Amino acid sequence: MRGTAQTRRALRLVGVASDRPLLPTIGLFLRLLPFLVIFAVVVLAAATPENVHVAPLLAVAPALSGLTQTAPRGPLITGAVTAVVAVALTAVGQGRGGGEPFITLVSIALVTTTAWAGVHVRMRQERTIEEVRSVAEAAQEVLLPQVPRFMGPLTVGVRYRAAAAEARIGGDLYEVVPTPFGVRVAIGDVRGKGLGAVRTAAAVLSAFREAAYEEPDLPGVARRLSASLERRLGEDDEEFVTLILLGFPSDNACVDVLNCGHPAPLLLRAAHAEPLEPPTPTPPLGIVDLRELDLPVLRVPLLPEDRLLLYTDGIIEARNSAGEFYPLPDRAPDSLPGVEDTLNRLEADVRRHVGHPLQDDAAMVLLRYRPVVARHDGLRGAQLTA
Repeated sequence: MRGTAQTRRALRLVGVASDRPLLPTIGLFLRLLPFLVIFAVVVLAAATPENVHVAPLLAVAPALSGLTQTAPRGPLITGAVTAVVAVALTAVGQGRGGGEPFITLVSIALVTTTAWAGVHVRMRQERTIEEVRSVAEAAQEVLLPQVPRFMGPLTVGVRYRAAAAEARIGGDLYEVVPTPFGVRVAIGDVRGKGLGAVRTAAAVLSAFREAAYEEPDLPGVARRLSASLERRLGEDDEEFVTLILLGFPSDNACVDVLNCGHPAPLLLRAAHAEPLEPPTPTPPLGIVDLRELDLPVLRVPLLPEDRLLLYTDGIIEARNSAGEFYPLPDRAPDSLPGVEDTLNRLEADVRRHVGHPLQDDAAMVLLRYRPVVARHDGLRGAQLTA
């Protein structure tokens, strides 16, 4: 395990992504590369006339060691071996006279010291990055905690990728909560990126978790979120949040949809994907005060095994090299079992379509509806899944 981690660090330094599968031979080659350079210089010295001095090329070895080794002793060992080889080449006639052997040894010493210091600095930076990553992961647990796989009549799956390469959280938000009024779901996208978007997403999620338990209908939840966001942003802030709220009443086989300027969710039924467009457009949170508007709610009857796909614009705005957007409604339907298989397929399909890491935050939430029917079969009213 330790060798694998060291190999990944070394490959990161030479531009190879550390999340790709690594062959052990690659890591071994990188660790041996400085010594291969030393061997190549020795061979070159033997193949060239005495008046052609190649010993100064030995300084390349400790320089490479600073890039490929993951412990400070690596450049020191490489530098010591290089110095011994340089003295040996001088003894057999390479670089005699003129002070060249002394200059070669000084060069090796300087390069070795620089490489050793560089490894120390890199190790300190890696520790800092690991600490920042651990803080980001802790923040993710607070802002975007792991959603239970099963909640009421729903099987839930989530995929999330932040735009920043080293980040774990961004401006997209989602939540699934049980309430006295049934299961409620939110997914949204904050305009912008960075810490400002994270703070806004945290404010919206906090307000949703409270309002979802207290408000009897989705318009009441949306108005609470709008008021909370207005207090958070102030009058001069230009941020806004697109949002979808879903409600699954416990006494009815349906879903209520309230859309505030967000891409419409897809109802996946059999081999078809139907966008659930709002009856009338509603602006995103932060544009106007929603407390002054009549907020339309779309109610859609559900059948067993229906699936609802919620997503952010990072998915549908992902472009390939020809500038074509990802055709999510065409690619979403499938007959795979469970929500995880479908999300895995879509995630891989988006990556293939784009051909490089996504440039925007991207989230998908897939909900499979399986109504729970209470039947008394002498088992004290055990609930059976229909």
